[in-house]
Amino acid sequence: MRRDLPLSELADFLALPLVAVLATYRRDGGVLLSPVWHRWRDGGFEVISSPNDIKVRHLRRDPRASILVYDNEPPYRGVEVRTTATLLDVKGADVARDLAARYLGKEAGEAYASESSDSVLIRLEPGSVRTWDFADDF
Repeated sequence: MRRDLPLSELADFLALPLVAVLATYRRDGGVLLSPVWHRWRDGGFEVISSPNDIKVRHLRRDPRASILVYDNEPPYRGVEVRTTATLLDVKGADVARDLAARYLGKEAGEAYASESSDSVLIRLEPGSVRTWDFADDF
């Protein structure tokens, strides 16, 4: 297994529409794991959510977060980022439309996003990064 790969070597992987896992902290210190759509943009992950979603409520109270993206097929690449999340209010459906189109295709993404109202953009810039792949094993 190769470890500590530079993120620049994983650009093609980060461009894939894989569902990520976002970890946030509950008030009691437990971890909530949530499947999320994401995009890698300008050196960080972006996730969109509604302002009252439990993930956003957790992050407003405690901004520590981790995100994990991995593939289920060889070479089994993955990225884990542990960081402090930044929350940005987003007006309109542009970001939601871009993310929905990434996962659902343009037409279905448009339809999905048309039902979106104001959102919160969760920005996760690399703090502690762990990367890997099993390319040498296959």
